[in-house]
Amino acid sequence: MKKEYDAIVVGSGLAGLTSAAYLCRYGFRTLVCEKRKKTGGLVDTFWHQGFAFDGGIRAFENSGIVFPMLKDLGIDMECKQNQVSIGIADRSVKLTSQDSLDNYMSMLTTIFPDNEGDINQIKEEIRKVMGYMDVLYGIDNPLFMRKMDLQYLTKTLLPWFFRYQLNIRKASRLDEPIQSYLGRFTKNIALIDMIIQHFFKDTPTFFALSYFSLYLDYSYPIGGTGVLAEKMTEYILSSGGEILTEAGVSHVDAKEHQIQLESGELFGYGKLIWAANQKTLYNLTNSLSSSNFEKQQALAKQSIGGDSILTVFLGVNKSSIHFEDRCGAHMFYTSSTKGLSSMIGWEDSANDSKGDLFRWTEDYLERTTYEISCPAIRDRTLAPEGKTGLIISTLLDYSLVKRISEAGDYERFKEFCTQKIINVLEHSLFHGIQELVLFSICATPLTIEKETFNSEGAITGWSFTNKIMPSENRFKKITNAVQTPIPDVYQCGQWTFSPSGLPVSIITGKLAADQVKKNLK
Repeated sequence: MKKEYDAIVVGSGLAGLTSAAYLCRYGFRTLVCEKRKKTGGLVDTFWHQGFAFDGGIRAFENSGIVFPMLKDLGIDMECKQNQVSIGIADRSVKLTSQDSLDNYMSMLTTIFPDNEGDINQIKEEIRKVMGYMDVLYGIDNPLFMRKMDLQYLTKTLLPWFFRYQLNIRKASRLDEPIQSYLGRFTKNIALIDMIIQHFFKDTPTFFALSYFSLYLDYSYPIGGTGVLAEKMTEYILSSGGEILTEAGVSHVDAKEHQIQLESGELFGYGKLIWAANQKTLYNLTNSLSSSNFEKQQALAKQSIGGDSILTVFLGVNKSSIHFEDRCGAHMFYTSSTKGLSSMIGWEDSANDSKGDLFRWTEDYLERTTYEISCPAIRDRTLAPEGKTGLIISTLLDYSLVKRISEAGDYERFKEFCTQKIINVLEHSLFHGIQELVLFSICATPLTIEKETFNSEGAITGWSFTNKIMPSENRFKKITNAVQTPIPDVYQCGQWTFSPSGLPVSIITGKLAADQVKKNLK
């Protein structure tokens, strides 16, 4: 006989864990089904030879969401402020306050002295968006507040709500892709590249420019980012919830209100929350005689996932103190001022032969921007004494790696990329690092697809390049994002709302749980 649950959550990234945590608090019999061996999704820390590496996000922005959620659930988690730096060639700036924007723009002016006027205009645009974000995330999100006294309601929440409505409208108008928007202020494409090339392709302007404010809001859990998922998992289990790992779903029977696992087990649900890849939901759900279902199914099938990354994990025979002045705990670093726009696309690279693709990748890795994270600077216990683990990532096209893999050169490609990245850093930021590397691990977009089951190895849901977004993308309508055309099925997570990220995943997870609470009888 199949087991019955009030609610089943499929997927245990932070969205799924948030949903399950609140469902347990609300008193519902809850089951979480996770295809991987562990929970957390892209919030994960793994160990190798005594070094801790964050396999997904390198730190997280609170945004008035993460810490209020933890407080509401009574979860204690020790964190450190995660200082971000931005480096270009031999210059860098630490972002310590909003005044750091002036220092960042001064760095750009030093590199591009002929564009000082353009840079000042761009600075004012960034400052304007930072003002919007200060209002949007200016207080703890009321979604995670159970009790409010009258004074808080009238003196804090209501005034904030009116400012929120005004600023969200202003921010929503800035939905033009960031590259074309900055093109209004400067014709220097290399300058634009230095500002934006670590963002996803066609990132909306308000989302990209808001990061100069959000970087100041980054935190890092002691023990690694994966501690956040571990704490949430412990809460669910201690609150009566059940979690099944290595429990991939093979079929969703919306008519019978049941799911089937790849093992053949059947589980019945009153409500289902899908916190995994949205494409998979529509692939596995039995056909429904609903035009809305068929429309969304077709849209999800034809749309593509967002950008993916190539990551090199290095064990280095040098103390973390050595890296504090060079990159700090968290840096976005560009070694070349040529910019990626100086290159043609890999699809247009000569004859698209393996050799041409390797040469294109070599040029790309010399011009791209790297996100460099050093866990041991935040927490010395995350690496052996006198040694350091480095995480070095860059955006990379899934289709390129897929093409090389199909040609049988995947392993050689990973070795090639690893050595090239080390070489770039050897001649720029980390002189002498080649002789200090103890080991290296390379993860590609194919790795992310294999480990997280996200289409195209996407790390933030749907691509901004889709002509029609398969998810809600209006902040004013975010409460509608969790609805699906499938009866008694809700959704949450990075595929649910765009632009996404950890705070949005947590919000949609809570909204989905609240919908279940509202409608489950």
